[in-house]
Amino acid sequence: MYRRIIKPLLFSLRIERAHRLVLIALRVIGTIPGGRWLLDKCYSVYHPALEREVFGLRFRNPVGLAAGFDRNAEAFRELSALGFGFVEVGTLTPQPQHGNPRPRIFRLPKDRAIIQRMGVPNRGLATALRHLRRPHEGIIVGCNIGHNAATAPDEAPGDYLKLFRNLYQYVDYFTVDICCDNACHEDHSQLREQILRILTPLFDFRRGQNHYRPVMLKISPDMSNDEIDRITDILIETPLDGIVAINGTHHREKLRTNRASLDKIGAGRLSGAPLLTRTVEIIRRIHIRSGGTYPIIGVGGAMSPADVRAMLDAGADLVQLYTGFVYEGPRIVREVCRALIADAIRQKQTESNVQTTDTAPASATKSRS
Repeated sequence: MYRRIIKPLLFSLRIERAHRLVLIALRVIGTIPGGRWLLDKCYSVYHPALEREVFGLRFRNPVGLAAGFDRNAEAFRELSALGFGFVEVGTLTPQPQHGNPRPRIFRLPKDRAIIQRMGVPNRGLATALRHLRRPHEGIIVGCNIGHNAATAPDEAPGDYLKLFRNLYQYVDYFTVDICCDNACHEDHSQLREQILRILTPLFDFRRGQNHYRPVMLKISPDMSNDEIDRITDILIETPLDGIVAINGTHHREKLRTNRASLDKIGAGRLSGAPLLTRTVEIIRRIHIRSGGTYPIIGVGGAMSPADVRAMLDAGADLVQLYTGFVYEGPRIVREVCRALIADAIRQKQTESNVQTTDTAPASATKSRS
């Protein structure tokens, strides 16, 4: 139904209008008695093989929705009912901001990709709090936090801390976004110092709380491998809980969309299928350097069950979708979950066969004696 009817209708609209229409539709369904239950019955897949325990939280499946889709935390309960194992809201800033002038987000159908220069539009902390205070037991909600564009760089850590303090009791984990449009200035000369100035106040606040909220760091694919290694060292040496790899890229190599169309679109971050190779490469690099002992959330380029499998095989503990969800609809979550169940069943059968083969000679020897 999504591919034949809903997708053509949505793709006939500008992407921001289509996005807003989807959020409105989900919220309307959520107000109907039994609406979320019906979505859950249609799209969610439950199986013990899908469950994951990561940074002390129990996920019903490892497939989440990345930040950027539910920026204001207005439809995370309905999105969870579409089958996602967790939903990351945001990016949030303390004060509302409009973001960059429209148009600012563009589809690249030939590449199954999106280019966006949103500028982190959101309605601010107060609106998000109003939504997040609604009951959502059983739904794991992460929150991606950033700073306002009008905030001076020296005062940016205060924006992160304000969000962290006020949202602490309402979400399950935080992602500190150092590569969003507001935060990333592509100057990594003092990367460690910049990151620690943001993270240290969060760690200090967390030490005084009764509940532990994991803190993740979201990084850019445009960092060099040496910079990725330095980020991983921060993960190892500080109370940081894990890394979200990765955000969109500014690079435009090997795209099928013609150059004239790209020039017309202009600047922006690219997400979607072309990002997969770099995502897997960075996940594997972090996993190896950290000894496989720290959680990694893989995001960027997952458009199919095979793509998700590639991220998990590289060392990701969880995976997030965004562009794949835009192009494939909620069916992609169901397809990924079913593929992971099939993988688990095959692995169990293989292990059982190996165990049977290993014990067969011993049994035969006993029998001969």
